Amino acid sequence: MRIQIDRSRCRGAGQCVLSAPDLFDQSDDDGTVIVLDDQPPARLHDAARLAEALCPNAVIRIVADGADPADRHT
Repeated sequence: MRIQIDRSRCRGAGQCVLSAPDLFDQSDDDGTVIVLDDQPPARLHDAARLAEALCPNAVIRIVADGADPADRHT
């Protein structure tokens, strides 16, 4: 699993940090998301998926191991 983010769309709601503090933080400058571990261990995969689902601006994207993000059409 790999975590990708689009910081340009982030509005700093902080749901990612609340649901997965081991994976995400917020910038002190503007509150936008910072990924702490873009290739998390298996024990954090559920937290990453939850953060992706809770993000109100759909900033977080989970890419499966071995998947090329350019091949995803969803």
